[in-house]
Amino acid sequence: DSLFTRFDTKPLAAASIAQVHTAALPDGREVVVKVVRPDIQKTIVADFELLRELASWASARIEAARAVHLIDIVEDYRQVMLNELDLTLEADNTTKMRNNFLGSALMYVPEVYDASKNVMVMERIQGVPISQVEVFDKLGYDRAALAEKGLTIFFTQVFRDNFFHADMHPGNIMVDSHDPANPRYVAVDFGIMGTLSPDDQRYLAENFLAFFNHDYRRVAELHVQSGWVPADTRLDEFEADIRS
Repeated sequence: DSLFTRFDTKPLAAASIAQVHTAALPDGREVVVKVVRPDIQKTIVADFELLRELASWASARIEAARAVHLIDIVEDYRQVMLNELDLTLEADNTTKMRNNFLGSALMYVPEVYDASKNVMVMERIQGVPISQVEVFDKLGYDRAALAEKGLTIFFTQVFRDNFFHADMHPGNIMVDSHDPANPRYVAVDFGIMGTLSPDDQRYLAENFLAFFNHDYRRVAELHVQSGWVPADTRLDEFEADIRS
């Protein structure tokens, strides 16, 4: 309690793993405090033991489950969820993303003031969630320009930094409403991040170029070459599917 001059017990936001409260520091700065729910790790571990058993049962009996590597998917998701329980990892991710976009006119990332495994304190920011398109229209935003900025931000993360936000639901992506003529995105919740191998970066870039050029045969070839689809995929049929 001595850390804050005010701590609002009613949560600003609540989710399955953590909830967020508003507070104020002694110097007057408004902050949000993210707190991991007590004993949630036991629940997650138990749930994933059940999911792994189900995945093993399905993989032994169903070809489609083996084809999509269902057991590996469960294990990957389990690790993602366990990583989300450690807020020091999210704090590090947030700081890295903030540094990548310091001074950017495209996106703002709030500052992390302090973090432990179960609690994180960071700058409080204001913005309009990207799902509230009626607010953007009322404020006179150019939605096409917003969409272009959003794409630029994401592809900058993917291709320049190879470190991108991988949980981009409307609760985590907002738009600063202070300057409708030159809006800037605001991003929060960096618990789940993505990276790509150099090969995947190259294949992704070549796929974009092929799509932009309407070269669907090349798209099909790249998917096979990259291993994103089975090697025995019929290129002519796959090309026709992509074209349609």
